[in-house]
Amino acid sequence: MAEQADVIIVGAGLAGLVAATELADAGRRVLIVEQESERNLGGQAFWSLGGLMFIDSPEQRRMGIKDSPELAWEDWLGTAGFDREEDYWPRQVAQAYVAFAASEKREWLRAMGHRVFPVLGWAERGGYDACGHGNSVPRFHITWGTGPGIVEPFERRAREAEKQGLIRFCFRHRVDELLTTGEHVDGVRGQVLAPDSAERGIKTNRDEQEPFEYRAQAIIVASGGIGGNHELVRRNWPERLGRPPKRMVSGVPAHVDGRMIGITEAAGARVINPDRMWHYVEGIQNWNPIWPMHGIRILPGPSSLWFDAEGRRFPAPLYPGSDTLGQLAHIQSTGYDYSWFILNQSIIKREFALSGSEQNPDITGKSWLQTAQRPIGRKGTGPVEAFKEHGVDFVVRDNLEDLVRGMNELSGDNLLDPADIRRQIEARDRQLDNPFTKDFQVMAIHNARKFTGDKIVRTAKPHRILDPKHGPLIAVRLNILTRKTLGGLSTDLNAQVLNEQGERIQGLYAVGEAAGFGGGGMHGYRALEGTFLGGCLFSGRSAGRAVARAVA
Repeated sequence: MAEQADVIIVGAGLAGLVAATELADAGRRVLIVEQESERNLGGQAFWSLGGLMFIDSPEQRRMGIKDSPELAWEDWLGTAGFDREEDYWPRQVAQAYVAFAASEKREWLRAMGHRVFPVLGWAERGGYDACGHGNSVPRFHITWGTGPGIVEPFERRAREAEKQGLIRFCFRHRVDELLTTGEHVDGVRGQVLAPDSAERGIKTNRDEQEPFEYRAQAIIVASGGIGGNHELVRRNWPERLGRPPKRMVSGVPAHVDGRMIGITEAAGARVINPDRMWHYVEGIQNWNPIWPMHGIRILPGPSSLWFDAEGRRFPAPLYPGSDTLGQLAHIQSTGYDYSWFILNQSIIKREFALSGSEQNPDITGKSWLQTAQRPIGRKGTGPVEAFKEHGVDFVVRDNLEDLVRGMNELSGDNLLDPADIRRQIEARDRQLDNPFTKDFQVMAIHNARKFTGDKIVRTAKPHRILDPKHGPLIAVRLNILTRKTLGGLSTDLNAQVLNEQGERIQGLYAVGEAAGFGGGGMHGYRALEGTFLGGCLFSGRSAGRAVARAVA
């Protein structure tokens, strides 16, 4: 069969679009096959907050933050914990990515019109020692326009290339098999699915209409991870994180099911680090869901008190914003799949943000006026207040006894003792009588407010949680939220897929989450945040440029 294109890309998410536009810039003909409809162009990146890691950026310098490639790489190594033979390529990709984030990444995006919000976020703060997990400094740059703002430059470039005949989209094309000629992967085979007018993110039909088969000189797999497939998440769940949760909510749509990773593995690819994954512990059920079991992540400031299902405060340093996987392992060690925040209106107003483009209409809509109103008044953002009113995981009361009663009613487990909860909160509140303290969480609050960005918009002024002036009291039941695949298809620095012997498979490449964001897991065991979209950008760009040379 004659070639339909120079390169076939499986998946029209961010990594696939980046690879396609790099190829089109080099004059290569690209065919993008995508199982979902055109409304889902951009994949999971569209739903994201648009966070990106830049190192020693102008935004950091304007806020008085001293960062460097050396500090970032030290943080990365302390977080990743690379300790396996198969971590050779992931470590190489990680080092190249850190160099990219410290150099041309920002200007490369700016040249396409990308901009960031001037106030930085400080994600994954750690709390161990200087060589351990976490960001030493704030590095989380939010895209002005959130997820759609990071997708738009590449969608625009892809549409321009489409008009020139360099890119062709084949939506509702589900790949079921990779084809080979000798030892060269050179085609895809699958089924054309029936049209579906469902809105973005909504589960679509799987009605098969007719088979298809396409050939090209190279195939790039850009199909995403496994977060929508809870059975596969549980199958890969590692012992170090405790037992697999019986109940989870989904941070991604149902079509993020990992099937293409298995199809690529069947073609001879090696999958490494499948036990490394990134699931959040501050998930809440979406009161207005788009996809099945739709959950939203709370991005908390440092002040909410965190209790396990039986009412015990989390130990140091597992405070909000510190160590996602440390918190996950702790929760799973309790025998329950949920935990609790207890806070008040002053804290929710200042410290609760919700992850996702649709939960931040001010920044997504690029409205400076609406964004500037966030710190004003006593209420949180519109989406936060809507969750407080309608969310099934929220309990709002005027006194602690009624609050704990509502928490017990919500869980149905009746595990919480109001007197013991009061004892712990009052003990914490007494630690505010002096500017110094033995409570590590209160220390973390004081430390956060030394960073201008946190003091202005993200951290409430320290106060007693039980002070009626800051009420009402609020409790939030936190669910485990599936999200990212940290392992995946093993690749080299050019995103070329490797087989079980560590040899390059001719014609086969993988990018984005399907490749563990590069190399088969460039994050190692943990992530610093702002690096998932960055991994899609970097691996897609690397693949596009390498394949353009290979098919010349």
